[in-house]
Amino acid sequence: MSRIPIGIIGCGGMAKTHASRFAGLEERMVVTAAVDLEKEQAEQLAALFPGAVAALDYRTVLDRVDAVLVAVPHHLHYPVAIDCLNAGKHVLIEKPMANSEPECLDLIATADRVGRTLMVAYCMRFDPCVAMMKELLDARTYGNCFQLSIWTEQLTRREPGHWYNRAATLGGGQLFSHGCHYIDLLMWYLGRPEYGVHLGTNMGTPWMEREGTSNVTMHFESGALGYHFGSWGARGTRLSYSFHAHCEQGMLEFRLKSDRFDGEDLIFHAGGKEEVLFQAERSKPTRDEMVHFLDCIESGAVPLTNPVDSLEGLRVIWRLYEAEQRGTVADLRGLGLKLT
Repeated sequence: MSRIPIGIIGCGGMAKTHASRFAGLEERMVVTAAVDLEKEQAEQLAALFPGAVAALDYRTVLDRVDAVLVAVPHHLHYPVAIDCLNAGKHVLIEKPMANSEPECLDLIATADRVGRTLMVAYCMRFDPCVAMMKELLDARTYGNCFQLSIWTEQLTRREPGHWYNRAATLGGGQLFSHGCHYIDLLMWYLGRPEYGVHLGTNMGTPWMEREGTSNVTMHFESGALGYHFGSWGARGTRLSYSFHAHCEQGMLEFRLKSDRFDGEDLIFHAGGKEEVLFQAERSKPTRDEMVHFLDCIESGAVPLTNPVDSLEGLRVIWRLYEAEQRGTVADLRGLGLKLT
């Protein structure tokens, strides 16, 4: 089997962090190009992969790749990805897919027209504990889930003038940029939402033009409630990254890190007792995400984190933002792509 040549477009912190996603995949793919407007960053990342070239303009290396990982600032996702798709390249694009609905729709239509894989990097769906919780909830192992809560508490601060601080380049605030992971997961677990509210603030995160702290509550068709709290202003935390799924027979808890295990725990609580159901080593699930991307390229299968699901999640966020500005509850019905 020939190796798939891949280019990394955007060599800042995100790309460097995700370079580990290629570990152990040398027989299936090869990084042939690293691209960034900052020459030094492109050269540093290219140096990690023997034979890879460094470039300032992604268009100059498209003849060297069959697929790309797009990890540029959010407002550049669309122009970079659409050029790559039109050049016949498979695209794994960092979340969120794009900053507007017309851009997302054009990416979806273009990928379909040229027959190339377009996958959105919602890596949390590939986390082993997240996936195991999905299996247990789908099987109703502990009865129906009636409340699912997700907390993501961290301190994320960029220097003044950074694109991450500005609503226009970020695409919104903390909810749009980071919370999109967890809106996606709430919908993956619970199905279609009917109504919801969002409240956000940049108090505590004055570097953010829009909200740095976000609270979302949604009511789903099943009758279940979903909640996400996310903050980029947390100076301390007890919850860090935690999921609580309250079911009729007990509660499932996913802990990204616990006091007894430097990794991930999936725990069942009932009757004052707890049972560790599953443990995984602490690692980012981006390698499994990359394996899935390669599988989809080779088989033509629809990615688990496909752009249609991604757009539906972004539509929910945009509807929540609009309702927040009006001071009303958001109507989240009928946001699937087929209902356009």
